[in-house]
Order: sequence, then structure tokens, then C-alpha cells
Amino acid sequence: MRRFPLVVTAIPAALALGVPLSVAVPAAHAIGTGGGVATGTFDGFAKDVVTTGLGDPYEILWGPDDFIWATEKSGKKVTRIAPKTGAKITALDLTEKAIHTEDGQDGVLGLAFHPDLLKNKGHDYVYVSYTYDSNTSPYEVDQRLRIDRYTYDRKTQKLGQPKNLIAGLASGTDHQSARLRYGPDGKLYYTIGDQGANQLQHACEPNRAQALPTEAHIKAKDWITYRGKTLRLDPEDGSIPKDNPVLDGVRSHVWAYGFRNAQGLAFGPDGTLYNTDQGPKTDDEVNILTKGTNYGWPYVAGYRDDKAYAYHDWAASSPTPCADLTYSDLKVPGSVPQQKETDWKGKFTEPVRTFNTVDNGYNFADPKCAKGNLYFICWPTVANSSLTYYPASGGIAGWRDSLLMTTLKDGSVYQMQLTDKGRKIGKVTRMWTSRNRYRSIALSPDGKSVYVATDSAGLVRDKNGAGTTRLENPGSVLVFRQK
Repeated sequence: MRRFPLVVTAIPAALALGVPLSVAVPAAHAIGTGGGVATGTFDGFAKDVVTTGLGDPYEILWGPDDFIWATEKSGKKVTRIAPKTGAKITALDLTEKAIHTEDGQDGVLGLAFHPDLLKNKGHDYVYVSYTYDSNTSPYEVDQRLRIDRYTYDRKTQKLGQPKNLIAGLASGTDHQSARLRYGPDGKLYYTIGDQGANQLQHACEPNRAQALPTEAHIKAKDWITYRGKTLRLDPEDGSIPKDNPVLDGVRSHVWAYGFRNAQGLAFGPDGTLYNTDQGPKTDDEVNILTKGTNYGWPYVAGYRDDKAYAYHDWAASSPTPCADLTYSDLKVPGSVPQQKETDWKGKFTEPVRTFNTVDNGYNFADPKCAKGNLYFICWPTVANSSLTYYPASGGIAGWRDSLLMTTLKDGSVYQMQLTDKGRKIGKVTRMWTSRNRYRSIALSPDGKSVYVATDSAGLVRDKNGAGTTRLENPGSVLVFRQK
């Protein structure tokens, strides 16, 4: 996810728009471990617009009321959308509580349902995460994130009776991640990104994706080390589950760690937890998450292969302090410590699939994207943005038992066939490429209709592979139906 830097090779703020860029990746870049990527089209599917005018829909879910539920990041709402008419009903208005920074990745974000919602069992709960100002001073903003549980009233069609589960979590304008899932084990899972540390306007902030909490952190409810982590919480009170892992002698909310910007999170039918993590210039990842495991960031991107990535610790620059440097993705000063992937000897879990790993010597300064110094648009990452499991009972026979992944930079949906009892990924097909930034995905109950939410603004690759802000369907929910 790219944002306008404060001290860097300039990227116009109006273009950066604070979100992972969408782009069409040339086939030559699709060389990630696990084989190539087949290119599909709209053949066999009809595309329609369900609704427009949403304020950056971040998460969409098919609800038990047969409505599409959406969080609106910049709109600061939770909205219910009728899939047949596109009519919108506001279930929760957080305008007075949530904060969203213009062009930022903060706002109303994660969404999850209690499995008993609308089943007359007294658990009509909906979980929402959003960023807020924790500073009581009217002159300063101390941005944090909270997860609240709301009760849905089917008569008023509103969410109310908020109960806070956890507050004071790290937040900012970059790399929020913010995927919220109710697990089959009865726990809540939540992803927090590294907040953009060690790059662009956050170049001088230490990356804490490998830092683990101490007992003092837990006692003080200081969640600073939760950046770059997947959390596991009790859904009743937000407490630390007793069977969470003990890491460095401390039990915390941390379930897994070492992530950059994990915007995809999905459970398989047997409880396997999959995630996607956005790579820096290369190596977008698909992972299987297990208890207490480390996934390598920022020491490793993708596999530990020393290909086209090294960790540059800008915050540790010496003798020239970071604050005196001009940040660049392409030229790193000698004062910034640099470390190859193989220099780090820590134990970590490899991804089950990477996208767009390139060799050393790759030209990251593609002249197609030189105008405005928008080189990052041409980088061979896809910026994977959400993930859902397509069931074995789904109505599209060729997709059964697979993962569907949306992307921002290349404006596509990827269908990834699971093999080896869900432990590996086989054939991958890239579909429905358009000039849109696909943010989230949801399925109808029969699996024959796939709903995709799009960002309201941002950069996406055009047909030539350069950047454009001309989105086809901004702030919309689209549906792709099998003909």
C-alpha cells in the first residue's frame, strides 16, 4: 500500500490516495513459486453493478438476512445493501466516533458476524473495528483502533448496544490490514498491519512486526507490539484466550506474527486459516496460519531466497539519522543498515504461494511509470486485498474447494485451486480484470453470484501497465454471475 511520503522522492498526493495500487500485471511477471497464472476473461459470467455511491467499502459479507453488509471506510458507516435492487440501509452511523484521514487507510474497517445472528438464540451480534481519536485534547489527535460488539435489532434494522472488546490498538494512515473473522473455534481473529513502518512518510518508525509483547505491555494494556500481527480474542469480552500461544514466555492476543499488510483472512471447512499478505516490491503471499508461528516480515518477503529483496532498516540509520535522509525506494544510503534474507537465521513459516517473485537485477524503475515518479505502479506486486473460501458445495463446479482473492494493483480476482487437502495451491486463474481497485469479496449462498466491492478512488494500472485514477466503478458493489 503506497502513500504520499513526507521526505521522499515525490509522489503527488492526489495520485497516491493512500491505498494499494491496482494494476494489470504482464504475464511475464506471473512467475511466482507454484507455477504460472492462467488468464481468464469475463467469458461465462455476466457483470452487473449492484449499487454505487459508497464511501470506500472495505469489507462486504453476505448476511443471514440475505442482504450484503458493508463497512464504509471513508463513509464511516455500516450499510446493508439489497442485492436485487441496490437499495442501501444504514445499520450503524459512526460519523461522530470514527476518524478517517483523507487518502488514508483508516476509518470503519473490519466486520464479522456471530454465527447465531438472526437465529433467535440471543446472540444477534455484529463485530466492527474502526479508528478513533483517543486524545481528549481538542488540539491533538492520538489515533487508535477499537473492536466493538453491537447488537442487531431486526425491528429497527439498526446496530446498537455497543460493547467494547479491545481499544487502544495501533492505528494510523497506512497498512491497517483490519480483517476480522469469527472462527469455527468460537474466537475472533483480527489482522493488524505494520502501519507502514520503515517506508515513505513512516520511514523513521521502527518496524515492530517481529517484536513480541512483554508482561509489562499486557498489564498496562499497551498494544504497541501488536503491529504486524494476527490477533485472537474472546468474542464476549475481548480477553486473551487461555489457549493462545505463549511467545517469549508471555501469553497475549498474538496468534501469529511477522506480517506486512495482511488484508486477506479466511477459514477453510476444516478450520484451516488462510491469509494473504502484501509484498513490498515483490512477493505477495498466501499463507496458512498456525498457532504461534512467525512469517518472517520484515526480514523475509516471500521465500528466503535473496531475490530482489533485502531489509533496509531506515529507522536505524547511523551516523546520519533517519530524519536527515530523503527516503527512496530505489536508492538506499550507506548509513541505512541492509540485511539479506539469508542473513537472518530466525525460524519462520514459508508461504504456500507467492506472486511475482523476480530475480536480482530486475528494473524497478520502469519508464512507463516515470511520470510523477509513480514507479511503484509498475512493480510486479498485485496488492492482494481480501480472501474468501469457495466451498466444495458451490454452484460453480470448476471452483469447488478453492480460494478467491481480490487485488488492488492489478484490478483482478484470482481463483486458486486448493490441493493436498487444502495445504497447497494448484492452478491459479486471474479473472475479471478491469480498471477497478477490488477491495473485498462475498458469495451468495448458492455460490453462483460473486460480489466484489471497489475503492472509491486510487491508482490502478491501465491497459498499458501505467497508472491511472480513472476507475470504472468507484465506490461500488459489483456482481459477477455465472451465465
